Amino acid sequence: MWNTLKVAALTTVGCLIVGYPFALYMRARSPRVRNWLSLLLLSPLLISMVIRAYGWLVVLGPNGPVAAAISWFGLTPPQLLYNDTAVLIGMVHVMLAYMVLPLRGSLDRIDPTLVPAAKGLGAPGWTCFWRITLPLSAPGMLAGAMIVFSLTASSFVTPAILGGPKVKLMPYFVYTQATTTLDWPYAAAIGFVLVVVTTGLLLGYSRLLRRGNGKVVFG
Repeated sequence: MWNTLKVAALTTVGCLIVGYPFALYMRARSPRVRNWLSLLLLSPLLISMVIRAYGWLVVLGPNGPVAAAISWFGLTPPQLLYNDTAVLIGMVHVMLAYMVLPLRGSLDRIDPTLVPAAKGLGAPGWTCFWRITLPLSAPGMLAGAMIVFSLTASSFVTPAILGGPKVKLMPYFVYTQATTTLDWPYAAAIGFVLVVVTTGLLLGYSRLLRRGNGKVVFG
């Protein structure tokens, strides 16, 4: 359970780190460029999750382009498959769109005259971002975080292919108990525990946000 929650939390942070600059870049582009970027963002969702996972299996494999690039610099490639790192890379790729879309919605609702007005009053660019853009985009970040965390905690295909039996996550544990040992009651109990813990965390997260800026989203 701890490893499942850790992977879900790190995937959420990774999607936020990658997705926020991408959403900002989309916001500043013309409508035509936005459409192409949206197509680029959503195109992986049109491909089976199994195919995407096997694609990362090739990319991160010992004979893949990542290992070849590391070897070209005279370094020994590390083990990139069947560990938490491989699962995180695959999950960030799968879940990125679920973070960017809420962020883009929040950024599009920000009054475009606020930042120029702040700059006209002497505020530098970083202060404008920290005091205006970031707080006003918080609803999108919080909504995206909830979606990514809940979907990652219950994900099975990508962790099973990229992590294998070495990465112990609850959905994979449920699968092995149901198909290998044929202990259906135990598998159902594990699944129930996962649902209860994940739901409890999300409800606590939502309740905490009601006391702050999150009430814009959940109020």
